Amino acid sequence: MESTTPERINYAVEFCASWLQRHGVPVRLWENQGLKMITATIGQANAGSTLVLNGHLDVVPGHTENFIPRVEAGRLHGRGSYDMLGAVAAMMALIADLVQQPPKGRIILQLVPDEEKGGELGSAYLVEQGSIGDFVICGEPTNLDIAVQAKGVLQVKVEFSGISAHGSRPWLGKNAIVAAMQKYNQLATLDFMKESSRFFPAPSFNLAKIEGGAALNQVPDRCSLYLDIRYLPTQNPGDILESIRQAVPDAHVEMLRHGSPVTTDACNPYVQTLQQSTAHIFGRETVLFGQDGSADTRFFAQYGIPAVEFGPIGANHHGPDEYVEIESLVLYQKILRSFIKQLEGKVNRDEIEK
Repeated sequence: MESTTPERINYAVEFCASWLQRHGVPVRLWENQGLKMITATIGQANAGSTLVLNGHLDVVPGHTENFIPRVEAGRLHGRGSYDMLGAVAAMMALIADLVQQPPKGRIILQLVPDEEKGGELGSAYLVEQGSIGDFVICGEPTNLDIAVQAKGVLQVKVEFSGISAHGSRPWLGKNAIVAAMQKYNQLATLDFMKESSRFFPAPSFNLAKIEGGAALNQVPDRCSLYLDIRYLPTQNPGDILESIRQAVPDAHVEMLRHGSPVTTDACNPYVQTLQQSTAHIFGRETVLFGQDGSADTRFFAQYGIPAVEFGPIGANHHGPDEYVEIESLVLYQKILRSFIKQLEGKVNRDEIEK
C-alpha cells in the first residue's frame, strides 16, 4: 500500500474503515490538518481494563517495485509489510472477530497517519482528544519481543559563522565549513555519549545533514550541522544541549525537535501478562528490550499510560527488501487474543494493577 502522501494515506484510512464496518465493527473517523484516522471501539469501559491497539498506516517512500507485494517462502515482501501494515491487518482481523462476542473491558483500535514523520498529527492528536486507555500496544516491528523503553529524540542545528572571501584568496576569509569539520569529532564524543543505561549501551549521534557554501569560487561564511541525537531515558536533553553549547561557544545552537523517551516499567502487570501470553503461544521466553528509535508510544507515556511496542517477525523495514513472516502474523493475533482473554479474567483494572 503506497501510503506515502496525504491523499494515499487518507485512502488507506478509508479502506480500513470500510473493511471494519463491513465486518460489523463500529468506526469513528477523525481528521486533523487534512489527515484522516480512525478509532474502532468494542466492549464496555466500566467492565474492565481499556486496551489500546495502535497502528500507523503511513509508510516511508520507496521505488515502484517496493510497493508490489509478493509472497515467497512464507514471507510477505513489500514496503510497509513489517513496519507495520502486517500488524495492522492482524489487529483488524482480531477486532472483527471479537466484535461478535466482545470481551469484558474495552478495546480501542487506533489506525493513524503521520508516525513516520513524527506522529504529532496522528496519535498525539488522538491522545489529546482523550482516546486513551489503561495499556497501549503499538504494533511496531519487534520480532515478538516487547519494547518497554525507547530513547528520546533530540534534533539540533549547529550553525558556524565565518568570513566570506574570494575563493582564490582563502587566507583573506574564514571558512565556516572547515570550522564545522574541526569541531564535529569533539561534538560526537562529548561526555554524554559515554553513558549507558539498563537497556542501552550508549546514546546515538548521527550527523544527518550539512548545509554550507553558496558558490564554488567563494569562501563559505555559513555552515550548519544537523544532528539527530537519540538520548537515554536516564539523560536530560537540556543538559545535552548545554554541553553542545559549551563545546562550541562561537556557534549558534538551536533545538529543532524533541521527543520524550519511553520508560514503561518491566514489572508492570500488563507487561508481565503480555509476556506470559507470548511465551505460552510462541513457545520461548520473551525478551524485554529498549528501542533505539522512537514510536507513538511516547505520546501515551507522557500521560503516564504504560505503553509498549510489540509486533510480528520480519526484517528490513525502510529497506529495499522489507518482509514480514506470515506465520508470525498468525502467532501475533493468537498472542493478542490470549492477552485479552487473560485481561478478561480480571474483574476490573484494579485487580490487574495489584
